[in-house]
Amino acid sequence: MLESLVTSKTRIKLLLKFFSHNNASYLRALAKEFDESTNSVRVELNRLSEAGLLTAEEDGKTKLYRANHQHPFFEEIKRMVSKFLGLDELLEKVVKGLGNVDKAYIVGDYARGVDSGNIDLVLIGDRIDREYLDFLVNKTYEKINRKVTVTLLEEDPGDVNGILVFG
Repeated sequence: MLESLVTSKTRIKLLLKFFSHNNASYLRALAKEFDESTNSVRVELNRLSEAGLLTAEEDGKTKLYRANHQHPFFEEIKRMVSKFLGLDELLEKVVKGLGNVDKAYIVGDYARGVDSGNIDLVLIGDRIDREYLDFLVNKTYEKINRKVTVTLLEEDPGDVNGILVFG
């Protein structure tokens, strides 16, 4: 979806980086993370900044970039990025169909704003349908081409303070 609207792969990476999380980053760090030249990243940072989608604050000789939360399209772009990554649909399915899920957390690289191709998910609840969970994990990979690793945490009914961990 985003690839048909935005033709620059670097620009897509920047939108994913800044609008999937409340991230801030420097030019050189972005170039290293994306494995691209600083010039190609700078060009796209400048375009997004000129459009008002990113803000840049001076930090010595460098600039710290982040999404402009005041931009009129901030929420819409954030929703588009979320849909592109498939996370809204994944979490909705997880909560609705797996049993008694009390909480779901995204942790790891993705929680830090790094799209490494892996999404680590922690589920807390009881009587979670593992067969359906495996089905969802496989479908998610097929749909958004990202590996999902799930850690299940269930309360031990015999111990009020205990938690059982299942991988």
